[in-house]
This record gives sequence, structure tokens and C-alpha cells, in this order.
Amino acid sequence: MNLMTSKTLLCAAATVALAACGGGGGEEAANQAQTSDGIEMQNDMPAEANAASNTVMVGGAEMFPDKNIVENASQSADHTTLVAAVKAAGLVDTLSAPGPFTVFAPTNAAFDKLPPGTVETLVKPEAKKALTGILTYHVVSGRMTAADLAKAIEKGGGTAKLNTVAGGSLTATQSGGTITLKDAKGGTSKVTQGDVMQSNGVIHVVDTVLMPS
Repeated sequence: MNLMTSKTLLCAAATVALAACGGGGGEEAANQAQTSDGIEMQNDMPAEANAASNTVMVGGAEMFPDKNIVENASQSADHTTLVAAVKAAGLVDTLSAPGPFTVFAPTNAAFDKLPPGTVETLVKPEAKKALTGILTYHVVSGRMTAADLAKAIEKGGGTAKLNTVAGGSLTATQSGGTITLKDAKGGTSKVTQGDVMQSNGVIHVVDTVLMPS
């Protein structure tokens, strides 16, 4: 696969990477998940608490913690590309599953950094398998808040390895309160808005599409 094709696939994938990771639900799984580096994370925000907490704004729309990833993302004006990619990859049901999932969601502006025509190519039926693989590269099993990521980075001496549902890994670092992710090709993406709580996980908005190997 040449670089252009890789970027193309990555583009739409990134946005949705989040869901392809179907995964066990259940109260126990939702309340206690493990990060890819083996750090046990406690989900201290059950669905009931999420529903009662205040909503946040993303892409000009309210994100409700008692709604799932797909329901909320569909309302964001900044994530229309992401939603289109999720539908093209057939991941709507997966992303609506109990999870929990931690999703690093690229904005439309992040996709716009890719070469012209990339998104259009990614959402074609023949690119579905590749798109799914790229999307899952943006998803980590379990619910990891920004505080959880910071703790993992501290425990790792400045870096944290996050195993994605696609099988590859992301490297997280933190500087001045900003969390940065490095992909398999050395590209970086910053978390511009963290802790957008969902009924089936958490979304962290990122400014660049991440590239798997």
C-alpha cells in the first residue's frame, strides 16, 4: 500500500477508529477495564452518574453522557466526516454497543489535512476492510479519561503505550497539560478536547488523523 493510499484509508478511519472494537459490556466490564499497558482503570462514572452530570459542547452541539458514541457524534458539526466513515465501514452497531471504548476522534479539519479525494476514496465499498482497520486504530478498549491517561504517562516515566483494537499501538505523552499521541509512522496528534463522556465510553477530540503501520 503506497503512502497516499495509506493516508486515504487512514483519513476516514481515524475518525471512527473508535468503534470497530466491539467488546464485552456488562456492569463489571463497564466499571473496571484495563488499559493496553496493563494498568487497571476504574470507571468511576457509571451510566447513572453520566446521565446526571452536565453536558459539554462539541461541534456546536450538546453531548449527552447518557447517549452513546454514535448518537452524540451524529450531532456534532465538527464530526460529519467521522459519522460518514462510521456508516461506510458498517460500524454503527459496534459503536453503539456497551463497550466501554476510548475513542480518539479526528475533526473534519483533521481530515482536511489529508490529500484531496482521500475521504471519498475511503468510503467506497472496496475500501471497507482497510477503512475498518484504520478506524479501529483510533480506539482503545476501556474507558480512559484524561486523568487516567496522565497517570499512565507518569507511571511510564513520560510515555504510555496504548494498545488499539486494531492491534497496533499509540504512544501518549504530556506537555503543559496537553496530551499528544504519536502513531506508528511517527505522526503526532494533539487532544484538543478531552473527557467527552458517553454512555459507552469516552471521546477525546484530536486535531490530526493517526496513521497505523
